[in-house]
Amino acid sequence: MESRIKIIAGPCSAETRDQVLETARALAKTGIYAFRAGLWKPRTRPGMFEGVGSKGLEWLQEVKRETGLKVCCEVATPEHLHQALEAGVDILWIGARTTADPFAVQALADAVKGEYISLLIKNPVNPDVELWAGALERFMNAGVKDISLVHRGFSSYGNQIYRNLPLWHIPIEMKRRFPDIPMLCDPSHMGGKPQLLAPISQQALDLMYDGLMIECHINPDQALSDKAQQITPIQLEKILSHLTVRENVQDQQSLESFRSQIDSLDESLFQILSRRMEISRQIGHYKQQHNMPVLQSKRYSEIVENRSDLAESMGLDRDFAKSLMEIIHKESVKVQLDSPQVSAT
Repeated sequence: MESRIKIIAGPCSAETRDQVLETARALAKTGIYAFRAGLWKPRTRPGMFEGVGSKGLEWLQEVKRETGLKVCCEVATPEHLHQALEAGVDILWIGARTTADPFAVQALADAVKGEYISLLIKNPVNPDVELWAGALERFMNAGVKDISLVHRGFSSYGNQIYRNLPLWHIPIEMKRRFPDIPMLCDPSHMGGKPQLLAPISQQALDLMYDGLMIECHINPDQALSDKAQQITPIQLEKILSHLTVRENVQDQQSLESFRSQIDSLDESLFQILSRRMEISRQIGHYKQQHNMPVLQSKRYSEIVENRSDLAESMGLDRDFAKSLMEIIHKESVKVQLDSPQVSAT
């Protein structure tokens, strides 16, 4: 792995002193740039593990002394920020939930004025480029010079391949607006499972990202948070050894940007189609229960006409839209017929 690619790795959460130090010792052998560990964990539901808090700062100090690695942790309040800086934490990061809250971001930006810090800003949980840009600008206005962005994907309702959708066109837009700000990728939160780390990481490198942030735990099966997406230091070393920093990528960057946007939109399209077919399946059950025929010609004619009008108003070819709706309707009927004892007329 080329030195220009910065690798930040470590557990989702600092859990015990032994867990932190054992993980850090193993990761130091892989040549990573910095060791990460969450101390204050903003969790979705009460009762979940919310981190060890400030006592974990002592463990990070030990990691720094013993391994020589830079250490970093997430901060969500001015109090977190001041405690981390006093403990000598080298890099702070702003989490996705915090980035989505302009009041919280401004409070942190106000607290950091006059301080020299290295800062990572993760994208907000929702796919809003303006929120991400706004968070960056608030810290820039506070005088913070050493800032990088972290693309960790975006939350989406329903089942999907990824834990958080990549939506590559959003970080690409951020790179267009702020070309001098480094961009890192967090494939752990994006993929949500170990087998997706390598392909996501390679795609990020192909898009000229400047680094990766990957969650590693000495024993992922015993992790107190996000155990499904964490890997061991040995697994990380194997993944890194197979990644390629391609030559002359810069010449194809614009093309790759367009392709990434197409990939993202195609993924969204199939997710929507999957949800549509699930609703069709529910309609099939409803028709079965109420002794209704599957095929209702009047409804089908209205759909084709209305959707063709809508597509045309959006600049799409009317015949293309009609053909597309015929294919979708055919599959919808098939899904409804798959419901047992439904009759078609």
